[in-house]
Amino acid sequence: MNHTLDSLPAELLYDIVSKFDPETFHQSLLALSRAIPRSPVPQHLLFPRIRLKRGEQVFQLYRRLRNAPEDATLVQEFSFEDWTVDADIFVNLIALMPSLTYLKIFIGPNFAPEHLEEIFQKPRPQLRYLSMRFRPYVQRATYYQFLKGAYFDSTLLALSSWPTSALPVLSIVQDPLDPAIAPTNFAQPLVFFRLDPLSTLGVSPMSNNLKHFRFRVPGRQVARHMHSALHSFPALHLLDLSTCNIGGHDLAQLLGRMRHVQTLVMDGCPIVSQRTDIQLDAGDPFVQWAELGEAIALAGLARATEREKKLKAWTEAFYVRENEEDESKKGKRAKRGRKGLATATISLRAPSPERKAKPNQELPRARVPQRNERIRILPPIPALSSLATSFPGVLTPETYDAVRAEFERGWAAGINRLRLVRARHMTSWHNGVSRVVHFADMGSPEWKEEELYGEEGLVGLVDVKDAATFLLDVVGDENADGPARRGHDCPLLCIAGSKRDGPHVEGCGHRMGWDTYKDEI
Repeated sequence: MNHTLDSLPAELLYDIVSKFDPETFHQSLLALSRAIPRSPVPQHLLFPRIRLKRGEQVFQLYRRLRNAPEDATLVQEFSFEDWTVDADIFVNLIALMPSLTYLKIFIGPNFAPEHLEEIFQKPRPQLRYLSMRFRPYVQRATYYQFLKGAYFDSTLLALSSWPTSALPVLSIVQDPLDPAIAPTNFAQPLVFFRLDPLSTLGVSPMSNNLKHFRFRVPGRQVARHMHSALHSFPALHLLDLSTCNIGGHDLAQLLGRMRHVQTLVMDGCPIVSQRTDIQLDAGDPFVQWAELGEAIALAGLARATEREKKLKAWTEAFYVRENEEDESKKGKRAKRGRKGLATATISLRAPSPERKAKPNQELPRARVPQRNERIRILPPIPALSSLATSFPGVLTPETYDAVRAEFERGWAAGINRLRLVRARHMTSWHNGVSRVVHFADMGSPEWKEEELYGEEGLVGLVDVKDAATFLLDVVGDENADGPARRGHDCPLLCIAGSKRDGPHVEGCGHRMGWDTYKDEI
C-alpha cells in the first residue's frame, strides 16, 4: 500500500515538525500545512514562539488572534524586530496576548511614549524577559518631540508601578546614532530626558528580583542614578551600562554602593582614557588599567570612609540638638534693657526654606553612638568577579597581555591596602581603642531597618564580634576562617568589545550577556 504525507498519523507529523530548524520553524510549518491541508499538522505550534521581522506582519497577526482568542492565549514568546510599524495596532496586538513570558520590541520613530505606557500599564506577572531597543532617529529635521516633550521617561515609571514580580531580565537599549542610519547634522530626538526615573525603578518592587539589567543610553551619565537611592537594584548580578558616560571614579562609586554586582559590561565607556597612546613616551602606556584595578579593589574602602564621615557628622549634630533641647527645657532668661527702636519688624528677604520634618518614629537609642565614641567601619571586600569592556585602540595579543598584567597589578595593590586597613581596624578593636562595625548583610533585619530610617546613626551597621571577620588574603587559605578562606582573585578582565569574533576570555561578561539577552548588540 502506498503511503503519502496525507495518510501520516498526527504523532508522526508532530515528530517531523519537532525536527525543524528553529530559525525557519514557522515558515516550514506553514509550508507543510499548506502542502497537506487535510492532514492533522500541529498548527498550534505556530503560536508559543512568534518572531515578526516586518511591520506589515503585525496587522496580519492581530487579525488572526482577534478572531481566535484561544490561539492568543498560547503565545508565550513574542519578538518584533522592525523599525517601522503602526504603533496603535501593535499596542492592540500586545493586549491580546495575556500569557507572555518573553517580550522583545524594536521601538522606532513611529512609537510615542503613550504607546509604551499603555503596553505596560498593567503588570505582567508571568513575564521573565523584557527587552526594548530604541532607535528614534529621523531622516528629516523635526522638533515635534522636543516641543511636545515626547520622552520615554514615563516607561520607567510605568515599570516602577508594577508590584513585586519574578522578572529576572530587563534590557533597555538606545542604539548609538550612526550616520549610516540617520543624518547627524541636526538634533535627533531623545529617548530619555531625565534619568531620575531610573532611581525610582531601582527601589521599586519590580527590581527586587531583577538579576540581569542592561541599560544603555549613549553619552549619558547614568551611574549616580543607579545608586543614588538606598538598596537600589538589590538582587542585581549582571549589569551592562555600555555606551554610557561612566568614568573610572563613577565606576568605583557604583561598586561601593552596589556591592552585590558580580559582572559588569562597560563597552564604549570611558573608564580609562581614550588616548592611552599619549603615555607611550613616558614608557608606561597602560598605567591607567592598573589605577582602574586598584580603584575597583578599593571601592568598598571609599564607601566605608564616606559612611564614617556621615556617621561622625550625624553624631555631632545629634548631641548638639540634644544639648539645645536640654537648655530649652530649663527656660531662657530674658535680657535686661529695652528693645532697640531701630529693630526692623519686617524683612524683605526671601523666607528661609522650611526644615525637613522629623521621622515619625524616633531612632532607637541602640542606634545612637555614645558621645565621643570612636567608631570605625570595616571596609567590605569586593564581590566583582568579571569586568568586560572594549579597548580604546588597536588590540594585539601583546597589548592584551600587557593590559591584563597592569590591571592585575593594580588589583593586587588595592587588595593589599585593603588588607592593611582591615588589620589596623582589628588591632584597634582587639585593644578596645575603637568600636568596629560592618555593613549589614542584604536582607538582614539591620539592612531592612535602613528602609525605615535611612543612614541615620548606626542604622544599617552591625558590630564585629569575631576576629575572623577582619582577615583577608589575595590568594585564599583553605585552613583559614572567614573571608580569608575564599581568597579574592582578580576579576576576569575582557577587553575584546561586543563583537563575537574578538579574542574573548572564556566565561567573560560578554559571553554571559549573549546567553542572557539572546543577542549580540
